[in-house]
Amino acid sequence: MGGTRRGRRCGLAATRRTPVSGSLAGNPAAAMATGEQPAAAPPLWPMEARLAALLPDLLVFRKPRGPEPELATAQGVLLGVHVMGFTALMDRCSLSCKSERDMDKLARIFSCYISDIVEHVLCFGGDILNITGNVLLALWTVKQNQLSDIITLVAKCSLEIQEKFGIYHTREGQDLQLKIGLSAGRISQVIVGDEQRQYLLVIGRDVDDVQLAQRLAQANEIVLSWNCWKLCEQYMFEVEIMKEDEAVKLRDMRIIDPFDFDEHFDKCLDYLPHYRTSADTLRTALELDPDFALEQTLRKHIMKNLLKKIDEGQPMEYISEFRTVTMVLVSLEFHKTAWMLHLCHLIQEAALYISTVIEKGGGQLSRIFMFEKGCMFLCIFGLPGDKKPDECAHALESSFSIFSFCWENLAETKLVSISITNGPVFCGMIGAVARHEYTVIGPKMSLVARMITAYPGLVSCDEVTYLRSMLPAYNFKKLPQKMMKNISNPGKMYEYLGHRRCIMFGKRHLARERNKNHPLLDREKELEAFQMAQQECLHQKKGQAVLYEGGKGCGKSQLLAEINFLAHKEQHRVLPLKLKETDFKQCFYAIQTLMAIFFEIDTCPAYYRQECLHKQLHGMVEEPLHCLFNDLFFVKFPLSFEVSHMDDLTRQKKVKACFFQVLQEAVREAPLIFLIDEAQYMDTASWEFLETLLSTVPIIMVMTLTPTFTLCGCAQHFLQSSQAVLVPILKLAATSLLRMACWELGVVSIPQELQIYLLHRCFGNPLYCEVLCQDLLSKDILLFHDLQKVEENSKWENLSANAMKSTMYGIFPAGSEEDHELYICTVKDDVNLDTVLLPPLLKEIAVNQLDQLSPAEQLLVKCAAVIGHSFHIDLLQHLLPGWNKNKLLQVLRALVDIHVLCWINKSQELPADSIIVPSSIKIIEQIKEEKKKKSDADSPLSLQEELSLPQTEVLEFGVPLIREAAWELWPKAQQIALHLECAYFLRDLACRCGSCHGGDFVPFHRFAICSTKSCNGTSRFCSYKDTGSVLRQVITDKLQLPSPQDSFQFQTKSFRSQEAFTSEHCRTEEEFLDQVNRKLSQASPEKDMLTTKPCHCEDILKLVLSPLIHHCLVIGETTCAFYYLLEAAAASLDLSDNYMAFLYLKKASSLLGQPSAFSFLKNHKVKICQFEEATFCCLRSEVCFNMGQITLAKKLARQALRLLKRNFPWTWFGVLFQTFLEKYWRSCSLSQPPNNPSENSKKKLAVLQQQVHCLSLLWQLYNLETTASSHRFACLATLMQKNSAEEFANEAQAAVLKSSKERESEAFVRENIEVQFGQCFEEKVQDWRKRGAGCLYLCGPIPVLPEYG
Repeated sequence: MGGTRRGRRCGLAATRRTPVSGSLAGNPAAAMATGEQPAAAPPLWPMEARLAALLPDLLVFRKPRGPEPELATAQGVLLGVHVMGFTALMDRCSLSCKSERDMDKLARIFSCYISDIVEHVLCFGGDILNITGNVLLALWTVKQNQLSDIITLVAKCSLEIQEKFGIYHTREGQDLQLKIGLSAGRISQVIVGDEQRQYLLVIGRDVDDVQLAQRLAQANEIVLSWNCWKLCEQYMFEVEIMKEDEAVKLRDMRIIDPFDFDEHFDKCLDYLPHYRTSADTLRTALELDPDFALEQTLRKHIMKNLLKKIDEGQPMEYISEFRTVTMVLVSLEFHKTAWMLHLCHLIQEAALYISTVIEKGGGQLSRIFMFEKGCMFLCIFGLPGDKKPDECAHALESSFSIFSFCWENLAETKLVSISITNGPVFCGMIGAVARHEYTVIGPKMSLVARMITAYPGLVSCDEVTYLRSMLPAYNFKKLPQKMMKNISNPGKMYEYLGHRRCIMFGKRHLARERNKNHPLLDREKELEAFQMAQQECLHQKKGQAVLYEGGKGCGKSQLLAEINFLAHKEQHRVLPLKLKETDFKQCFYAIQTLMAIFFEIDTCPAYYRQECLHKQLHGMVEEPLHCLFNDLFFVKFPLSFEVSHMDDLTRQKKVKACFFQVLQEAVREAPLIFLIDEAQYMDTASWEFLETLLSTVPIIMVMTLTPTFTLCGCAQHFLQSSQAVLVPILKLAATSLLRMACWELGVVSIPQELQIYLLHRCFGNPLYCEVLCQDLLSKDILLFHDLQKVEENSKWENLSANAMKSTMYGIFPAGSEEDHELYICTVKDDVNLDTVLLPPLLKEIAVNQLDQLSPAEQLLVKCAAVIGHSFHIDLLQHLLPGWNKNKLLQVLRALVDIHVLCWINKSQELPADSIIVPSSIKIIEQIKEEKKKKSDADSPLSLQEELSLPQTEVLEFGVPLIREAAWELWPKAQQIALHLECAYFLRDLACRCGSCHGGDFVPFHRFAICSTKSCNGTSRFCSYKDTGSVLRQVITDKLQLPSPQDSFQFQTKSFRSQEAFTSEHCRTEEEFLDQVNRKLSQASPEKDMLTTKPCHCEDILKLVLSPLIHHCLVIGETTCAFYYLLEAAAASLDLSDNYMAFLYLKKASSLLGQPSAFSFLKNHKVKICQFEEATFCCLRSEVCFNMGQITLAKKLARQALRLLKRNFPWTWFGVLFQTFLEKYWRSCSLSQPPNNPSENSKKKLAVLQQQVHCLSLLWQLYNLETTASSHRFACLATLMQKNSAEEFANEAQAAVLKSSKERESEAFVRENIEVQFGQCFEEKVQDWRKRGAGCLYLCGPIPVLPEYG
């Protein structure tokens, strides 16, 4: 036993568990380097173990007690570890950071650091009570006669912690250091709460002593309380007495023979009944047998939102998130005369009330912890699953209610202080695998604690909370700025005074003003509803109400601004009003303000208000009744005898009657219109008044409503009136949205990638478009070009503006003159729009929507967000831990029903062929055999799952912003891990479709990369795996792999698609007809019947290549990203999408970095081989050719040939010399077959094919010119093509013969080649030699040879 325990303590490094946050992503670089997939996550723990890992042994092994708070006392030793420098580190990052990603780094640093300390304490038998902020508290519970031995054990543990982890150097320049306090004696524990939620508190003098010892300690010091010093074996310690503070500073331990600490360690462990002697786990609590009663007890100590995720079976690494929350810290300071038991009852009463009020407002009481003079309650609004609109307002109102309750009901309370902050934080697991806690980390968490001491006795909040609450300014009082420890810039602070009745009515205004330069778009139907109501009111003399209903940002306020403009234009009298949420609580506030606007007293000075109102009422309301309006409009008319004898109800009725009379007189002079924005915040009395007004006075009411708000009974009755019309506001059409974006940016055209960025995030919402455009401008990621100055460029880097010419909308700024400068914008080359973070306003809206979903739906949306805007369900299931197909489809259908997701179904039926198929026929046959064998053993349930699949298995997001917000919630480490999983899943599918016989889009691309020693980073990831791939495990049984018979078809797809062939490469009608005749002569009717299967390369590009590029960029594999960017560019050119090809190549350019001024100084940021550099030049040349940049296209094509070891001359003399070489010397060398085919034969095939393509491109470029010199260059290009084609044929034949000798019989190899070529191998070789390179270009690509060996 002793040896096992000693090995357990000494071999800590061998049994060390990785921290929870740090183990999420593993090491993607190491995984990518080995070419292996990341290790699968271990199976989930039992429920009891998952709960026990979140709680101390003090709770797990506690005996059940009564419902009332009850003190339990025991002897023990307390260890407090304080991490110094973490608050300063967060402050330093908060000043310099531009995103939440710096907090991800802080969370990982702290979690890794604290996890080492946690595991060390566990190895010494300690029980981690809590990890609160940057303080860890551990307890050793023993009998009184064992205290001295345990103090020695804990002191040794503390010394080892300081030795190993006492200082931690960070890259930010702020060191993390430890100071440790020890105390020993009688520890009291109490549990407060109710049957739903309970909290463990450890209280007593010795708890105060350990906190005091921590404060007395300096960095890297250990301080013992005086009581701990008296109880320990003093002769064993080297100490320094701190007489003033009655504490002792521990310097070292004296190990005196024959004392052996290992024997002492074994002796101490006998005092700890729950110490785990096995090296497999660090806690006995993790291996308890299932116990329903224990589970129910432990669940009470865990927050509800966390319990939901645990019940859902989510792994711990999937629970952590980055989000914006509102933190409320309540501090209660009690009188020192309060008894311990009475103090517990006070805390119990406060906890019950705080928990009730906070949960009612949408928050949660996270934890309760004691300090020397009292206790603190940490409450959080906006945790995962709890996000609500107006959370800052709810937090302030709840805090003031708690503040009032504590002062009025807790007799022994000396001081109540509450602070509120709002900001981005890390919400997730901190600690080790065996013991961790759900906590919140962020700069605002430190600030809320500092505000308690800086502003005692107040309800204080930071400026962000003040602004985001949208509460009236008169409910706040600005506080003087104070210095706070380790916080350099706390910002402005405010005291919340509570909700007070407005001492003044509101003023006329609307949320938006009409912009004359931006006309209203796509609102003809909505305006028509107003115009019809206007006509009916004028002709029929009946009141009409038009209520526009729409979500936030759909343009309701802008529509009211347009109606306001139109009404004034027709000489109507308009009374505009915008309501706020707090106005709902003020009775008759809406009508009070509308009538104040009507009487024009809302803007006049207070001293003139009564005189102005008297003039307005004169002649319409009797003089004795003027005093009825004293309280309503804050005037002082003399109280008349008639009014003095009225009761309150009679006065209210008389006021309403006067209003009806006044408004009736007013509509006779001019039509009257009420414009009420955000009418869902109108009070009940105002709704009742308007309903009566509508039926008695011919007035027009125009209101806006938000559909998610629950209306009162009077409002619902108002909507049911025959004179009220409810008009839903539709989303903007895509063209209108892009037009709006052009106006916001001040341009006439935006690039295609920016169009996709806006359409995917806005979904027709004008507010989202406006905010996103402003965000893009503020982040300075756009470049603006004068349209008149865009000319032909000689550099690839300057082609972005030229590429925009074909996508212009013809949008000109309103009121522009003929000589007005017109601009277009482009995205900077080094910017990836997919990773641009959402503005805080839009992220808040999206997270609110996300938290309305169930935990299972949230997890699915978060995993789908990693994949992209569109995703396949098999890849989605691959990311969801432990989900079967039935559960996946059930949750998907629920999300589709609420339109969060939608199925992509182009033709209402699945294509006949698989969209994604591998390139090797042999792999397909093996997979089919395996699936056939597996299907024989399938259970009825699995067969039912297969039959329940929808018609299509590809979905996309149907709600704006929710994908981007869900993606941003992931911590960086887990985000990289998921993107890595997606990349591994998709890499085997990045090839041509089955109709095109698979293969690379850049011919022989993978062969050239894999055989290049300098590009191991690419080959390890971009290679196709024949066995053990995800393709065999998941995909092939769902994507309808073609049968072997389907593979015996002739490949007629050209190297570029037919559309590209006709539109880009044929410059004259004669050329086109000549090429078509030659193509038709090569095909037979029998072959035409076999070539009718549709091509799905476009789907491959959208669902595989484009996401794969994004995944590689996120995980930092730029070499792999460059590989797939070339593939995507080639695929786009195949599909005649020249602009998308340009975008992919522009991204590739940004990866390589800025080119050097000298050609021999190549310093690429990404290490690529020479073949890829040549392919990059060749693709850019073709894009330039399609854009009309002829000079640059020639330059790039020549550069590609030079990299391919095939120089093309620049002068006429060079043409003559090269022609001589090609006709005689090269022809003679090609006539002899190669003797010894080299190992790089496949790479040579790739190089030759790329040479053929470059020469064909040069031939077309020079054929566009009619000069004699150009004709010579074109003839030379044709001759060089012919020679390269013959060399290709020789190499291909030699490669096949070599492969047949090594692996297969020659007959089998020829058969496989003939399957892909569609004709006899010898005939194909002879055909290449006869027709030459020019015909080779027209007849299509040379199919990829199967890889043998």
